[in-house]
Amino acid sequence: MRYVLSLLVIAVMVAVQTSPAAAMAGYRETFQKEFLSEPWAGDREESDACIECHASDIIKSEFRAIPTEWKQSWHYQNDVSCHSCHGGDPKDAATSMDPHRFFAGTPKPAQVPEFCGKCHIGILKNYQESGHGMALKSSGKGPNCVTCHGSHNIQQASIDIINEKLCTKCHSYERSKVMRQALFLTEKKIEELNNRLKQLKTEGMAADEEEKSLFGTYGEFRALFHTEDVSLVKKRTDEFTAKLDIIEKRIQDLFDELRFRRNVSAFLALIFMGMGAVILLIAKTKKT
Repeated sequence: MRYVLSLLVIAVMVAVQTSPAAAMAGYRETFQKEFLSEPWAGDREESDACIECHASDIIKSEFRAIPTEWKQSWHYQNDVSCHSCHGGDPKDAATSMDPHRFFAGTPKPAQVPEFCGKCHIGILKNYQESGHGMALKSSGKGPNCVTCHGSHNIQQASIDIINEKLCTKCHSYERSKVMRQALFLTEKKIEELNNRLKQLKTEGMAADEEEKSLFGTYGEFRALFHTEDVSLVKKRTDEFTAKLDIIEKRIQDLFDELRFRRNVSAFLALIFMGMGAVILLIAKTKKT
């Protein structure tokens, strides 16, 4: 019964944004679709009110693609859900948009950096001090996080986001191109080490410490993107190179250990095969 009442509340909340008549029409429509189509008894599986509402007919059509976009995102892969960013209570439709449950809704363009910066603290600081951040602060029209990263289908950050098509929406590509070139070698090295770590995991080798170190270094590197300071990037390239060299050495040690284990296993296998052959030969000799 609570589920049914919650859905009716949402229907009314959405509908009253237009008119009382539309509100009543939305109420009746939701009642018929949700109440009459649901069983009167029995437990329901735990659900997410945000996803259910955005996937239903009571929401505007332009908002229905959001769940699909989110499920293709880097956020989804790392268990960052709707309420992680927007607040509210995803388990109760009646309070999913309640400010008392910290529902924040959709931020205005100028509020986006602080909105995303709740999690991306280091990146926020560098962004605010950059040309992008200062432009947004002074005019309210500068690029914010979603300008480059999108809002819901957010992918893992990389220097691929620095490209002519995207950057020339606001300015020329020349300065951005220099930044991309300055970041290229470090980005390539991080990608190579990440692939080697994946290979180790498929071989059954634990590399948790190396993964943590690479993740932390990558986080610092991503934050550096947002300074837009080419001279700073070039200055810190040696620092990142040194950190990555240490991680690479530790990864190589794990590969050496893996090779040693394989050689020992092969050697033991040969010994057992040899012993088996000797035992078989002795057995045959006794019979004769």
